[in-house]
Amino acid sequence: MASALEDPVLERYFKGHKAAITSVDFSPSGKQLATASWDTFLMLWNCKPQARAFRFVGHKDVVTSVQFSPHGNLLASASRDRTVRLWIPDKRGKSSEFKAHTAPVRSVDFSADGQFLATASEDKSIKVWNMYRQRFLYSLYRHTHWVRCAKFSPDGRLIVSCSEDKTIKIWDTTNKQCVNNFSDSVGFANFVDFNPNGTCIASAGSDHTVKIWDIRVNKLLQHYQVHSGGVNCVSFHPSGHYLITASSDGTLKILDLLEGRLIYTLQGHTGPVFTVSFSKGGELFSSGGADAQVLLWRTNFDDLNCKDMIKRNLKRLHFDASPHLADIYPRTPHPHEGKIETIETTDTTTVRTLADKSEEISGYFLNPSLLSSECCPTSLKKKTEDVSDLPSESQRSIPLALTDALEHIMEQLNVLTQTVSILEQRLTLTEDKLKDCLENQQRLFNVIQHKS
Repeated sequence: MASALEDPVLERYFKGHKAAITSVDFSPSGKQLATASWDTFLMLWNCKPQARAFRFVGHKDVVTSVQFSPHGNLLASASRDRTVRLWIPDKRGKSSEFKAHTAPVRSVDFSADGQFLATASEDKSIKVWNMYRQRFLYSLYRHTHWVRCAKFSPDGRLIVSCSEDKTIKIWDTTNKQCVNNFSDSVGFANFVDFNPNGTCIASAGSDHTVKIWDIRVNKLLQHYQVHSGGVNCVSFHPSGHYLITASSDGTLKILDLLEGRLIYTLQGHTGPVFTVSFSKGGELFSSGGADAQVLLWRTNFDDLNCKDMIKRNLKRLHFDASPHLADIYPRTPHPHEGKIETIETTDTTTVRTLADKSEEISGYFLNPSLLSSECCPTSLKKKTEDVSDLPSESQRSIPLALTDALEHIMEQLNVLTQTVSILEQRLTLTEDKLKDCLENQQRLFNVIQHKS
């Protein structure tokens, strides 16, 4: 184990994608890394050197987001092809396709218990899906422009979303209402997420800023202007003490939230950095960008008491507990006094273990079969007798009969939603045609007026 106070180190890089990396996510165990790219592929990497990588094929356009389920048995991905896919993260790479959005999908996010999936789209909506039944549940409509990102709170009670309408909205998942709104007059947020104990949100701004908001008192707590380009992604360290940022200025930066200052600048990418993510334990983080490279870093700088902090945060996620109101900014002594503030990793001489150039890419599936009731893998198929991962009767707050009735209602709503989606598409086409007609009419009017 590395001692506290060491600098982050670039451990490996992965090469296999043919275009920019849009999203990275570690498996819950930290042994695998999933990546999404403009090349329309997902890739699954093993963090052990020399281990095989797998390429998953199915999306027909840029893959914008990827995430492991909390149990690690599923991968969700979003794409510009307007679909969301669920994958089995093994060498077969089978997937099922979800269609409800009418425009490119920008992000996917599992709830902490794995029961739900939230998706954000350029159709101005956020949609929530039931993962046990693999069905659409409901939509959230209040944004007036493309929604770039939507994330569940750690306890699943809230969803935060950001849009090109320059607002960040907080939604209550119980009553499906927008309960809070943060607006910005300068830029919009590219990415937003909750801190580990769910009391604050961080936003990555197109105006080069990073902001931390306390959602309990609706107050801007911290405002960082450390990048010279748009900030594309942020990731909280599991302790909640640190935030790592990825920017179009080509750098990653690590912020100490306890002291409110920049402590590291990491330069490993050539070109904009689009995504960054800590592993679930915080000992690793990964980044990807326009250079089509995926970099794997060892954190090193906060091994001290990290496990205790993670345990403390997990205790706050009991789903029946009242919200935890402990301040995340305790004024305690901090181990970074007198440290060098930046680390620059610009060449490969600092890399400890390089990936083998002949790293095998296997599992290239040209026709991934969709999951049907007949061929659905057991890890996804929910048979009547298979209730091992469903809440026990003692944990249910709704009687089974009522649940079945609600499921039937949801099926009907699903049909209605699909119908509404088709109507939305037709309405959009009608609006476009009407706009063309009005423009032509205006041109004719101008010509007639000019002649007269």
